[in-house]
Amino acid sequence: MGHLENEVRPAAYDRIGVGYRRIRRPDPRLHALIGAALRGARTVVDVGAGAGSYEPEDAEVTAVDPSGVMLDQHPGRRKVRASASRLPFADGAFDAAMAVLTVHHWPDLRQGLAELRRVARRQVVFTWDPAHRPQLWLMEDYLPEIRQLEDGRFTPLAAVVEALDAHTVLPFPVPYDFTDGYQAAYWRRPELYLDPVVRQASSTFATLPPEVVEPAIGRLRADLASGEWHRRYADLLDRESVDYGYRLVIAGERPQG
Repeated sequence: MGHLENEVRPAAYDRIGVGYRRIRRPDPRLHALIGAALRGARTVVDVGAGAGSYEPEDAEVTAVDPSGVMLDQHPGRRKVRASASRLPFADGAFDAAMAVLTVHHWPDLRQGLAELRRVARRQVVFTWDPAHRPQLWLMEDYLPEIRQLEDGRFTPLAAVVEALDAHTVLPFPVPYDFTDGYQAAYWRRPELYLDPVVRQASSTFATLPPEVVEPAIGRLRADLASGEWHRRYADLLDRESVDYGYRLVIAGERPQG
């Protein structure tokens, strides 16, 4: 899940990816949403596959990722080390192509999305819209550097939709007990951001320097100890889910059923 960039980046994920599967555990609700979008596809290429999260169980899946460490954690038999902008497959080789939280890492987004359209008749892309509000409180009050980084990495949703000529965009509000430890997963469980193992499984935290991250985490730790965080965000404590701008984009052939 989410691991394609330029020649430098695979080495970064060789470091970040150690133990990745322990923190980034696929959530069944997101799995169901993506599975419905892939319904009827017998052959699927997962571009930026990482450890293989959210791949359909009833299809023949080919995993593509530039990181050997990530592919070593992938349980499948069909694994190819390659980049999104140069997929080593024939035109129309797959019923569907999927890409989960990875397009923000691609050095040439339009070329990568064009490759998805070239090799598959259906495209299913899970991404995040940097223009969406509200954003996670962690960005707003503790680490605005995350917002700056993400604004530079993520392409606005409208550009992804346009490049794919997508026909469907589905929201995915993040549940409070979401099991996949990506950045917004712990919006109602702030104490988990204190865990360096949890932070290491996020490319954003792993990209920011310790001199930026550690003071912010120190402020969060103090606010949790004093009760200030719970006072400030009391409105979140009874919420079941929050829409933080995660979207599933579907293009090409429509799902069956």
